[in-house]
Amino acid sequence: MKKNVIVKETKVDGSDWQKCLDEAYKKKNKSVKIDGFRKGAAPKEIFIKKFGIESLYMDAIDDAVEQAYQNVLKETKAVPVCEPKLDVKSVNEVEAIFEFTIITAPEVTLGEYKNLKVKKEKAKVSKEEIANELEALRTKYAEIKVKEEGAKIENGDTAVIDFKGIVDGKELEGGNGENYPLEIGSHTFIPGFEEGLVGLKVGEEKELHLTFPENYKEDLKNKEVTFTVTVREIKTRVLPQLNEEFYQDLGYDDVKTKEELEAKIEETLKSRKEAEIEDQYIEECLKKASDNMTIDINEEIIDDEVHRMIHQFEEQLRMQNLNIEQYFEFTGMTHEKLHEQMEPEATKRIKYRYLLEKVAEVEKIEVSDKEADEQAEEMASNYGISKEELLKAYGSLEVVKYDIKMRNAMNIIKGE
Repeated sequence: MKKNVIVKETKVDGSDWQKCLDEAYKKKNKSVKIDGFRKGAAPKEIFIKKFGIESLYMDAIDDAVEQAYQNVLKETKAVPVCEPKLDVKSVNEVEAIFEFTIITAPEVTLGEYKNLKVKKEKAKVSKEEIANELEALRTKYAEIKVKEEGAKIENGDTAVIDFKGIVDGKELEGGNGENYPLEIGSHTFIPGFEEGLVGLKVGEEKELHLTFPENYKEDLKNKEVTFTVTVREIKTRVLPQLNEEFYQDLGYDDVKTKEELEAKIEETLKSRKEAEIEDQYIEECLKKASDNMTIDINEEIIDDEVHRMIHQFEEQLRMQNLNIEQYFEFTGMTHEKLHEQMEPEATKRIKYRYLLEKVAEVEKIEVSDKEADEQAEEMASNYGISKEELLKAYGSLEVVKYDIKMRNAMNIIKGE
């Protein structure tokens, strides 16, 4: 058994257990009818004679467990890091005996965590990257216009089409569409479809004789298909001119020239790269320092972290109007596979957390109420909410203190 596992037996008896039995009786009695009494009005003695005192045990145990658990924590002074395991050893009229298995923080022995010699890259932005970003901005703000009469479809245009697919002499299921907007060059359709429309005009019809690719779904891969396509409308993207109006649309009131805009783009790209490099640097520092330390993590701690991650994942799905059952149905995933898939990330998070906590302990990092309060004020201001709202979201000022402590520990690992 690991050193951080505490197994403790305790009991609830006497008046405490009788109170739990009384509460169980009151709860149960509300929903039963005994001859000679109104529903819920039968005395306890009559109820027990009718149903047996054993019928109260499960509800009584539910009431007694929390009291028993608090007794164990008080006796052992243990600080659990995950849900305890409960074993009901025995229960009768006079007492209930419980056994709790409590997991506390695992022992951590730090290795080298300061002079890690992790190389940090410098952020560089090339002229090509600036040009590509500028083109992406122009594309984002482009105006979509219907092409003039007689114009032909070109790569990059959006063709509004009617189409119908035939496979093995039958209409292709899901292979029909009307007034469908298709961007030429987007590779939305199978190879040859979009290319086959280049050069067509509005009103023209064309048959495309194509073959589904090898990596298509099983019942169609490598099969020949004929699409009949009619062009209804052709739209093109008109890129904005590089002028002050465009610069203002981007939110740059102080930009007057293309060169000034490129300088802004370079600054933005550099900041983005610096943030990415910093994240990667932190990750490499944490990995190296945690690889240098010794820790034996209980399976229960990993399971608890995985369950927390799955809960977070469920919240993300809900924001997309999905639930986890639908996700399993769409992906073929199961709860067991998802749990297994998340275990490596959960283990890594746990190692990093205990690493930072141990560094904070060894380095005697302390955070005052004043420092945490000032940090909460600053964070609330950045989020545009009150400090009270922020602390409510965080849980307490102690959580803010913890975050500051972990950040300071990270700075020590980084050598800052």
